[in-house]
Amino acid sequence: MARRKKGRDISGWILVDKPAGLTSTAVVNKVRWALDARKAGHAGTLDPAATGLLAVALGEATKTVPYVTDALKAYVFTVRFGVATNTDDAEGEVIATSDLRPDDAEIARALSAFRGEIMQVPPRFSAVKVDGERAYALARAGEDTELAARPLWVESLEILERPDPDHVTLEMVCGKGGYVRSIARDLGEALGCHGHVRSLRRTWAGPFDVEDAVPFAEIEEKARTPGMDALVLPLEAGLGDLPELRATPEGAARLSHGNPGMVLPADDEVDWGDEAWASFQGRAVAVGTYRGGELHPSRVFNRPGQ
Repeated sequence: MARRKKGRDISGWILVDKPAGLTSTAVVNKVRWALDARKAGHAGTLDPAATGLLAVALGEATKTVPYVTDALKAYVFTVRFGVATNTDDAEGEVIATSDLRPDDAEIARALSAFRGEIMQVPPRFSAVKVDGERAYALARAGEDTELAARPLWVESLEILERPDPDHVTLEMVCGKGGYVRSIARDLGEALGCHGHVRSLRRTWAGPFDVEDAVPFAEIEEKARTPGMDALVLPLEAGLGDLPELRATPEGAARLSHGNPGMVLPADDEVDWGDEAWASFQGRAVAVGTYRGGELHPSRVFNRPGQ
């Protein structure tokens, strides 16, 4: 018999404003401990040096993580011109320098090549797997590994500020799998002056915004107290980018067992084959595909009292 995991059976989301210096895994572990939660995960890794929104899913909410990680997300970051590093950020070793500095017009022209569907090579120090090994482990071992380019959708990439000739602050909205460090590196190369990320902050992801996030210090302050529970957002918060369909009582019963269930017409237009979620009495029952009055579930939420 499998041993039951310790902890509370709690489902929902905690939005954390991650500080620099912590790994995403460390933040998830702290949240899980602070709530004594049985299960937790996050919707998109942030590098240790990065700050901003880290959405932590608890319990059954972990089933909704793909709907956040697959959604558009926004980053504000500062590029340092004139210096390339082996990690493509300020944490790495300097590998090249240049005295050239682009003007604002040159930067604006160069950014056009980084919008839309682009091909991006991940940083050498990244979690991408190469023959079963993490790229960062190979890089630390001194292996010169060539990483394959992968597609990335960049919705927008704009200049926010040019504080001095050495720096530019940009805002990027992109899809899943983007590396801001690669954008900074490739922009520097396109401008002929080298570049790396000086600072990085994620401001929103899918339905979540950093303005609604809790400072990490507050997690530590309220750990293992009733005040911690008050910070938990409902599971349904992670489904904000999907249309909601209301299940009939019979439909909810069928959906809860993994079978197609009847749903009522939605306020928003939902077409055959669209992905949606079904609720009953205000709680999410399942996510699935809408097919003419029924939802065919791909994920079912099992929570106490439901």
